[in-house]
Amino acid sequence: MPNEKPTSGLIAAPVPAPARRSRGAKKGIRITDVAASAGVSPITVSRVFNAPETVAPETLSRVRQAVAQLGYVPNRLAGGLSSAKSRLIAAIVPTVAHSLFSETVQVFSDTMSRAGYQVLLGLSGYSDEDEDQLLDAVLSRRPEGVLLTGVAHAASLRERLLKVGIPIVETWDMTDEPIDMLVGFSHYRIGAAVAERLLARGARHPALVSANDDRALARRRGFVDTFAAHGVQDIAEVLVPPPSSVALGRDGLQRIVAERPDTDAVFCSSDLLALGVVSQARKLGVAVPGRIAVCGFGDLEFAADTAPALTTVRVDGKRIGVTAARCLIDRLAGAGEKKVIDVGFELVERETT
Repeated sequence: MPNEKPTSGLIAAPVPAPARRSRGAKKGIRITDVAASAGVSPITVSRVFNAPETVAPETLSRVRQAVAQLGYVPNRLAGGLSSAKSRLIAAIVPTVAHSLFSETVQVFSDTMSRAGYQVLLGLSGYSDEDEDQLLDAVLSRRPEGVLLTGVAHAASLRERLLKVGIPIVETWDMTDEPIDMLVGFSHYRIGAAVAERLLARGARHPALVSANDDRALARRRGFVDTFAAHGVQDIAEVLVPPPSSVALGRDGLQRIVAERPDTDAVFCSSDLLALGVVSQARKLGVAVPGRIAVCGFGDLEFAADTAPALTTVRVDGKRIGVTAARCLIDRLAGAGEKKVIDVGFELVERETT
């Protein structure tokens, strides 16, 4: 269901037979390198990963420090296959509970499969810690490339990914400093575009019902900054934990109307929240869009079929998936290069504004 709480973890792991590494491929950091750096034997390094309780705390700390500095990833596929290709690509997304990410994952997997690669899908939820732990498990299976959602990662994870030495494509966001390749769009510009539209409609008492994850908060900043540039400083807002739900949207509008009865526009960080806002407005006898304009994000399946039909922001998730896959395929074939691709977005205006 769309409002189910995602759990982090691996949910598919097809691993084909390994093939020989092509000549000239970059060699990874070996366990012997870690051992030399930490001043211990390779078997001690192995124990740090497989039985850390048997290693003295000082030695444990020294080895882990060497691992972090070198960017070493243990190979748990097979002891003698460190030079083998896995034909495995890891895709890490927060959730597949609704089509925002699921369509991207589907076309990404299909495109990689046609090129002879299998995709290992991991659900990270919305936590940096969960993403870090999941990536550790994924990287130990020696994928040849990684797809990530978003560009906000823990500093330690980002540093590690920079050292791994495999192609990485970040998606669903935009930054001037990607880890490697990037296929996405600007959440900040989305918030700004929605604010501009609501300002043109005459909104002067705007409100936000937004999740508090990094991407939703970037849209919030664009929205707030644009209203501020037009002299509107006071914006009511309700921040909710992801994942979004209709119930959270209903509660959000209830709180906003109670505190700011003059609210004339609400921007929601997802269509589910927006659907809840519209539903609660109807219950309270508040006309949409006559009294309050409402805009969502995602253009989910129901957005065009609600009554009134929901104004929202559409992002081409399928294009993101296909483009990200092609970036990885080209790089793995030796023809790709570091690139940033902005797929843009579309403000789809319907009856709620």
